[in-house]
Amino acid sequence: MESASPTEGAKKSYSDDTYWKPELDKTGNGYAVVRFLPTPENEEMPWVSYFDHGFQGPGGWYIEKSLTTLGKQDPVSEYNTQLWNTGIEANKEIARKQKRRLHYVSNVYVISDPKNPDNEGKVFKYRYGKKIFEQLKEAISPAFDDEQAINPFDLRGEGANFKIKIRKVDGYWNYDKSEFDTPAPLFDDENQLNDINNQTHSLSEVIAPSEFKTYEELKEKLDRVLGLTGTVSNATAESVAEDLDEVPWSNVNTESVAEEPVIASAESSPQVEEDDAMDYFKKLASDS
Repeated sequence: MESASPTEGAKKSYSDDTYWKPELDKTGNGYAVVRFLPTPENEEMPWVSYFDHGFQGPGGWYIEKSLTTLGKQDPVSEYNTQLWNTGIEANKEIARKQKRRLHYVSNVYVISDPKNPDNEGKVFKYRYGKKIFEQLKEAISPAFDDEQAINPFDLRGEGANFKIKIRKVDGYWNYDKSEFDTPAPLFDDENQLNDINNQTHSLSEVIAPSEFKTYEELKEKLDRVLGLTGTVSNATAESVAEDLDEVPWSNVNTESVAEEPVIASAESSPQVEEDDAMDYFKKLASDS
């Protein structure tokens, strides 16, 4: 009752203890080692992806998942399309700042987390951006003949630990130095591997329809945040803080979905630009 209201529905929080994220040290760098885990039982893929929007207006913050993830119309995408089609550069810049952000979520086993050692040896959901997703694809299908292909979602000999290396570049988190280690089983004990597999979290729940607000709810919030209806914001310091806490402000959220501003339509979905990787992942999912 404390986390829901009749008009807005249940509070959807991303900051729960089933998620893990790396942190930066005092030098502004971050380091951690994880192992991506296989497809959860009764699910199709070892990852899911979704779009969201995150921006601030005169009426507060708008931080919500985009209905385009589900192949539906989304009020922010519609509004951005209107702005873009005016041909006015100032409006285009607004649309760019409000564009969709692409996220992926997988299960990981945390091997090393120097900033938070208590996380080591545990299974979490890990939200990451396009840069790391490209590294996963590269691991499966290397660009050069002298590189060994691996299954990044395998706990046994075909998989490898992933070393996350973060630097601050122009104020943003940069993952270019991240890399896979030499392929090797996570553990030699088969029972231990099975136990880790049994701890994986459902990924399909991340993009379940119940995790998205309705079009009407999103439209009402968009109008309020941007002041499109003249509605006075009822945001409090506490509610703004909660919104900011929902999505970690890291490089994950500033990575572009594509070079253009990506004015999304209902026909667009994360899978559109992942078609080239889908066959690989489906095969890996069935073999793991």
